Amino acid sequence: MNQLQAMRVFLQVAESGSFGGAATNLKLSNAVITRYVALLEAHLNTQLLQRTTRCLCLTEAGRAYADGCRHILKQIEAIEANATQMSSVPCGTLKLFASASLSLDNLTPLLSTYRTHYPEVKLQLTLGHRPVDLIENGFDASLVATGSITGTSMTQHPLLTIESAIVAAPSYLAQQGGAPDSLNALTKHIFVGPTHRTSSPTWTFVNAQSSRQLTIEPAYSVNDLAKLREAALAGIGIAILPKTMVDEDLTQGKLKRILPEYSVPEANEQISLVYSSQRHLPAKTRAFIKLAIELLADNHRHAA
Repeated sequence: MNQLQAMRVFLQVAESGSFGGAATNLKLSNAVITRYVALLEAHLNTQLLQRTTRCLCLTEAGRAYADGCRHILKQIEAIEANATQMSSVPCGTLKLFASASLSLDNLTPLLSTYRTHYPEVKLQLTLGHRPVDLIENGFDASLVATGSITGTSMTQHPLLTIESAIVAAPSYLAQQGGAPDSLNALTKHIFVGPTHRTSSPTWTFVNAQSSRQLTIEPAYSVNDLAKLREAALAGIGIAILPKTMVDEDLTQGKLKRILPEYSVPEANEQISLVYSSQRHLPAKTRAFIKLAIELLADNHRHAA
């Protein structure tokens, strides 16, 4: 027995005062209406209606049950209306996760524009250096390194590239007698690097005229970009980091940029918009996806 449908049928019978009236209102046959009421009475093991040749009346249990049905069905209607509104009108709270290598210069215009367009939506942003499980942690969308999210249930839309920068602390450069002024000089320095590159420590250095590969064995490696930045700040060695992560350090003089004419493609960070592949995304998420693509996917422009 469809419990909700049985409750709707019974309530119609109670409010119309007849099986025929309920059948007309619900566009069902008299036989179907009668069967639903009989099944409901059998399920509850109580008589809900008193039937005579002249009228149809509710029993005391029937009146109480009708009141309960009316209350429950109104609640269900309100829940369904709210869900329908959320699927068509952006509202509620949008939970976002973003790579900490993304600068506020990237995120602030996007989030500000979103709030201007959809003031009914509250934004909740979490920054991190490691990917998280979007579904398990309740995030609606994320802006993270391309390929860091796996699973067939997720969609990845490439947005932009964050350029890398070769950096070192002034204290380290002072100990070494100054900054390297060429790639040959660079190979004589101490490096700190990401753990995942220790098995393939060859990096490509590209400038306007040429491209050259260098094998650089890090003296210190760590599996977290934030810790790699801390190592560079501590003067342990030279690091190659996303430029947006060290922009403030460069401005404040805590780090110095080395050989700025060179880029290192392997260290550039490709950022993708990641979200669930399910068909019926909430309106708040669909609106964010559309806006993020419009504002950030500028022909994969470099966030230098």
